[in-house]
Amino acid sequence: MTPDAVMDVGRSAIETMLLLSTPMLAFSLAAGLAVSLFQAVTQINEATLSFVPKILAVFLAFLLFFPWMMSLAVEFTRHLFMNLPMYAR
Repeated sequence: MTPDAVMDVGRSAIETMLLLSTPMLAFSLAAGLAVSLFQAVTQINEATLSFVPKILAVFLAFLLFFPWMMSLAVEFTRHLFMNLPMYAR
């Protein structure tokens, strides 16, 4: 396996990982921003208040984007397995 092939597989793995994590990170960011804004408006300074909304937001994002995430992961894995003979050279 050439160094270029290794770099291509690594790059596509990192791109796939970033694409898979983006929806959950975005929902978590939005929930954290909303909780921070709520805390600033009401002057509630509780550090643990943001954990539950963030967990719920990540779970919601996972439920909403699961079909897309699964198809992306399956496509990446299928592409990896289909090119396995080329990688084994």
